[in-house]
Parts: sequence; C-alpha cells; structure tokens
Amino acid sequence: MKILYSAMTAMVLLLAAGAAADPPQEYPRRIAVTGEGRVDIPPDMAIVTMTVNREAPTAREAVSANSAAMEKVMSALQELGIEARDLQTAGFSIQPQYTRLPRQPSEPGEATRKLTGYVVRNSLTVRVRAIDTVGEVLDKSVAVGINEGGSISFTNEDPSAALEKARIRAVEDAIKKARTLAGAAGVRLGDVLEIGEHSAGSPRPMQLAARSMEAGSAVPVAQGENTYRVTVNVSYAIAD
Repeated sequence: MKILYSAMTAMVLLLAAGAAADPPQEYPRRIAVTGEGRVDIPPDMAIVTMTVNREAPTAREAVSANSAAMEKVMSALQELGIEARDLQTAGFSIQPQYTRLPRQPSEPGEATRKLTGYVVRNSLTVRVRAIDTVGEVLDKSVAVGINEGGSISFTNEDPSAALEKARIRAVEDAIKKARTLAGAAGVRLGDVLEIGEHSAGSPRPMQLAARSMEAGSAVPVAQGENTYRVTVNVSYAIAD
C-alpha cells in the first residue's frame, strides 16, 4: 500500500512540474472588424404562385373540374411565351367539406356533421422571364381559371455579379474600419489572420390577395430593386 501511495505521489509531482514548465499559451494581439457591402439592381425575373380552386359534390367531379381549369391556365401561359420548364406544380390537395347539423334538444351529445362535397386545390409556380409581362400573365391566368391568390416575388436569375461587387465593398469597408481603429489605438496593422463572409439577397415574396384574383381586374405591378448584401468578418494582427 505504501509503495502504491508513493508511486501515485511521484506521478502527481511530475505532472505538476511539467505543467509549471510549459509556458502559458500566447494569442496574437488582433483587431477584429465587420465590413458590409450592398448592391441594388433591378430584377430580371418574377416567380408567381397561383391556385385553381374547384368544389363539387364528389371528389372525382372536383378533380375533373380542377384539372380542366388548370389545363386551360397552362395552355394560356404557354401561348404567352412561358416555357414548359418554367411551369411547376407547387401543391395539390383534396379536402372534404362538411356542414354541421344542429343537435336536437332531446338528443344527448354534440352536433353531427354532414358531408356536402369536396374542394380541390392545385397550385402552380410560374417563372416569368419576360418581367414586363407579369401583369399580363396574372390577368390571363385569372381569366381562364385561377381563382385563389398566391404570391409573387421578383428575383435575379444570376446575381453573382452583384454579389461580387457587394463582396468587394464589404472588404473595403472592413479595411477602412480596421485602419480607423488601429490609428485611434496608436498601433499598426499586421497580416490578416482570418476572413469570412456571409451573403444574402433581399427578394421576398409578396402575397396576392384573393380579392385581386378576379377576372377582368387590372393587376398593377411594381418591380422595384433587389438588394444583395455581403458581410465579412476580418481579423488583423497588431504589428509589433
């Protein structure tokens, strides 16, 4: 037992001596900044989602009516120059419709339901590359079958050039901030120790109200601009 205790004591002393011999780890002095860059450009493509809603006494009748209406919508869109690759089904559902029957005073329990029919919804996403035809696309779609609102968003097919400009501006902003901090602190900037980025675009879908989806109604469309932002985090060493 004494031998084991002595061995353990010696091991602890050796570990303590080794830890004391190791110099404390030093981290380089640094200046960390965040730079931001932004570029605004007009959109060149619209993404529209619209829905055909049909009701009927049976599910089969509702599906048939819905399918016929959607075929007219897609045919009309193709006549306007929308390619088949830019048409995509975004959702399809069949739901029963009930009416609640009042409970008789002499009958216990809750009111019962009666099946009255089915409603079928078929949503279509459309990429409109000729962006100046968005209003015409909406008007034509409503005229031939669309009867439920969806959403519209304006985007850019290839935002890489805008992001490249935003990235350069973000780095320039970071350099400017780092130089300002170094000058205020009376130190000199050294090498870049670390750099990372985060990019984001601002296009957001706008909801199309159901009341606007009426045949014959004009659909004014404002394209505006899309904002692309890049944020960079840069760390500089402080020169000795």
